[in-house]
Amino acid sequence: MFRFEDPGWLLLGLLLAPILYRYARRKGSAALRFPSLELFGRLPPQTSVGLRHGLMVLRATGIGLIILALARPQAGQKETEVLSEGVDIVLCLDTSGSMQALDFEIDGRRVDRLAVVKKVVLEFIQKRKNDRIGMVVFGEQAFTQCPLTLDYGVLMSFLDRVHIGMAGDATAIGSALATSVKRIKDVPGKSKVVILLTDGRNNAGRISPQTAAELAKTFGVKVHTIGVGQEGESPFLVDTLFGKRYVYQKADLDEDTLRKIADTTGGMYFRATDTASLEKIYDQIDQMEKSKVEVKEYTEYEELFPRFVLAGLLLLLAEFLLAQTWFAKIP
Repeated sequence: MFRFEDPGWLLLGLLLAPILYRYARRKGSAALRFPSLELFGRLPPQTSVGLRHGLMVLRATGIGLIILALARPQAGQKETEVLSEGVDIVLCLDTSGSMQALDFEIDGRRVDRLAVVKKVVLEFIQKRKNDRIGMVVFGEQAFTQCPLTLDYGVLMSFLDRVHIGMAGDATAIGSALATSVKRIKDVPGKSKVVILLTDGRNNAGRISPQTAAELAKTFGVKVHTIGVGQEGESPFLVDTLFGKRYVYQKADLDEDTLRKIADTTGGMYFRATDTASLEKIYDQIDQMEKSKVEVKEYTEYEELFPRFVLAGLLLLLAEFLLAQTWFAKIP
């Protein structure tokens, strides 16, 4: 970065224009008078005559550099310091048997709920920066699939391994939330969030959802809850004596419990009935739980005044010496 601290001095440069114009228009005048110039016309041209104009170039350049020096040229180096306060997030995902319901679609193709959840969660992870993110999966049991990490590549590889039934077919919402809180409660940081997603009601585990919610509140953990599944009955593809057949089961989503968990911890409850609504929910959470980034800029300037003065004086000195020696005029 380059600047002039006192740019007003640059106006003096305007004075050089009439001087140079006058020099260019000036008629040459001889110091000695001769009755005829015919003799001089026979002499070969001298290179030094043409180079004499270089004296004016040296003088004008030297004066110009001194004017620039008066304007105090400075070279600066800007440094930017980014202070980021990330959000600690635990993604708590239901992998129970009910996540096999085929009431969601991807590109017009009917898929199970977990497949859509994995796709949307992957996009959510890819949008985050400077946040530690971990993952807890639950069914009849709850366990940590990936601890809090800034290595999103590792996190996404663990997400890819998530499958239905890996933690049992029942739904232990209380145990899942308690496990998530345990993972995040002692991590230093001001913002701690759990995003709990399920399609059922608590029917397993030793800890009730409300007890786990109170535990989260005690440790300052905000819990956003997401209930997935369409209204009414949902299709399941099952094996029968006549091959694979669709059977329909009524949704067993406990929205009241999910609302209470969110209310207790200062979070929000969302309902996703299709792929688009689930994507919108994670986008909304992404906007709500943004990392705080503070940017500080520092600029240090170096004075270039001495260099311009020295260069200008050297050029003026060179002009003076050449004018008194090689290009000396006969008085």
